[in-house]
Amino acid sequence: MPYATTPDNVRLYYEEAGSGTPILFVHEFAGDHRGWEPQMRYFARSHRCIAYSARGYVPSDVPNNPDAYSYRHFMRDVVAVLDHLGLPKAHVVGLSMGGYTTLQVGLSHPDRALSLTLAGIGSGSERWLTEEFRHNARATAELFESKGSAEVARTYGIGPGRVPFAVKDPRGFKEFSDRLAEHDARGSANTMRTFQGERPSVYDFEDGIRRLSLPTLIVVGDEDDPCVEPSLFLKQWIAASGLAVLPKTGHVVNLEEPDLFNRTLAEFLARVEAGRWPPRDPRSLRPPR
Repeated sequence: MPYATTPDNVRLYYEEAGSGTPILFVHEFAGDHRGWEPQMRYFARSHRCIAYSARGYVPSDVPNNPDAYSYRHFMRDVVAVLDHLGLPKAHVVGLSMGGYTTLQVGLSHPDRALSLTLAGIGSGSERWLTEEFRHNARATAELFESKGSAEVARTYGIGPGRVPFAVKDPRGFKEFSDRLAEHDARGSANTMRTFQGERPSVYDFEDGIRRLSLPTLIVVGDEDDPCVEPSLFLKQWIAASGLAVLPKTGHVVNLEEPDLFNRTLAEFLARVEAGRWPPRDPRSLRPPR
């Protein structure tokens, strides 16, 4: 099995397919490398596609120390995978937790990204929700430890942002839920308690976000309530960004609407690679009052 090793000696399992300009997919909390299969199959026709499982998600290593699960560790893991594969740069595509990680790569290692795709990003970032989000993260971590992943899949796994997926595609949602039930409970508890429960709000990075110059695609489902406002915030301040709002769609945008997501991402990548995704023309901005 192929593994990349991080600077703190955590092995990350990855899969790849196709050839050409690389795309690195970074999964959400409730997913793993398998959650990108519709994108791996589609984009491998034109690109070199890599999907990996984060630390804490088997077959990657599951560190015992909760301190090894900070958002900075996850950001550095993206760079470690690129280094292992000998890739100076890649298009980095992230969903939810993976979207947060992708944003951190853009802020801290912009030289390693050809572009950023931030999908379903920003849960818990709204100022009036941050403490509630962190409290719920700690409670979910305890549920992983006391009841196991299968129980969490029956509760957290059917949260409000995932209901549209369950309604629209019961078969696809069951596959997603079954995979969540297989997750290592200790790794998930550590990830939930440390990464999810302690990460700063997206708004805390406003200064860096205003300076971000990478081509960026922001994708949000219109029924993914906690991510709509943060997505608008990112669109406002990332100069070379575009915002795609998927109608009647929740949090798991790439699985719930794989065709629409793939076509949107493909158009973005084509324009970036053609040098046709510039920063916003100042003439299009509304004059300040």
